Amino acid sequence: MASNLKQVWVPGPLIVGAGPSGLATAACLKDRGVPSLILEKETCIAPSWKLRTYERLRLHLPRQYCELPFMAFPPDLPTYPTKQQFVSYLDAYVEHFDIKPLFGVEVGHAEYDPSTGFWRVQTNDLEFICRWLVVAAGENAEAVWPDIRGISKFRGRVLHTSCYVKGDDHRGEKVLVVGCGNSGMEVALDLCYNDAKVSMVVRDKLHILPRELLGISTFGLSMFLLKWIPVEAADAFLLFCARLILGDTGKYGIKRPKVGPLELKSTTGKTPVLDIGTLAKIKSGQIKVVPDVKQFTDTGVDFVDGTHEDFDSIILATGYRSSVTSWLKDEEFFSQKNGFPGTSFPNSWRGNNGLYATGFTRRGLLGAAMDAQKIAQDISNHWSCRS
Repeated sequence: MASNLKQVWVPGPLIVGAGPSGLATAACLKDRGVPSLILEKETCIAPSWKLRTYERLRLHLPRQYCELPFMAFPPDLPTYPTKQQFVSYLDAYVEHFDIKPLFGVEVGHAEYDPSTGFWRVQTNDLEFICRWLVVAAGENAEAVWPDIRGISKFRGRVLHTSCYVKGDDHRGEKVLVVGCGNSGMEVALDLCYNDAKVSMVVRDKLHILPRELLGISTFGLSMFLLKWIPVEAADAFLLFCARLILGDTGKYGIKRPKVGPLELKSTTGKTPVLDIGTLAKIKSGQIKVVPDVKQFTDTGVDFVDGTHEDFDSIILATGYRSSVTSWLKDEEFFSQKNGFPGTSFPNSWRGNNGLYATGFTRRGLLGAAMDAQKIAQDISNHWSCRS
């Protein structure tokens, strides 16, 4: 663990990542009188939101489930704020709590030193020494590029949704969207609104639910139901309502899993799609559902059912993954398989030796806010004992 880097002592917690999870943790610590320092490899806060999201993006959940601790959204915002409205909220949050991350600082290695009882966090030219290390780099640190045969042969455009900006960049094109989660569905709809001819690969079974049921947020209703009835009963109710409102999605090439949406989310982290209009476009034939890709060709795609189709652009809505294990040497807390804490929610926020994780609950901004408050309380207890 010897290092020739200039060392910097951090008296409070060191937070890696200036996304919503890291900002919320810093604010909660400040509220308890504990100073902290955030390291962010990009040049701005919330880089996933500011640099890697498409223009039409809105929060998938009502704003009350997406607030960070101690600061509500402005009351004049819509129920589902736009990307820019959420970014403005985060900017105001940073200003309100006077949070000042160090930008352009990428962590290359972090390891606990048992001989001193401190964490040693190495960047390009500095080594930070701290008692508490908070990993807030997030579930979605890296774009996942699928390994599909022949992808390098395709002569058209290939981009991940992290690089997708707006549908009118593809106006009049034949576009294949690979992936059908919330991002894939929204991108397909955006393309459709901009006169692209859209096909969408549906590889796996998935649940599609209405975003609202009788004017009530499906997410909010789910949380209410789970307080009173078992998850199986809540799932049965949601699927009954979904069938009434959306019909049989299997008729359009989108088969549902046998396990209900809430149970599936709890056991695997797989989020149901909240429909905002894409299914209607699929039913009308404006968005074509196609099977999995066998291979790319120079002009298009061979599908597993033996058909071929030419495309101008391919958009990969294939998700993201955690990159924590590439720089954090801790084989006990974070899984080497998926980069998530090995313990499940609600106990995924604390490891050993002053190591914490926030934003890895698979429960979005609400889960990150819960993590932040637990972490701040735990660290402040130790901080008070030292004072």
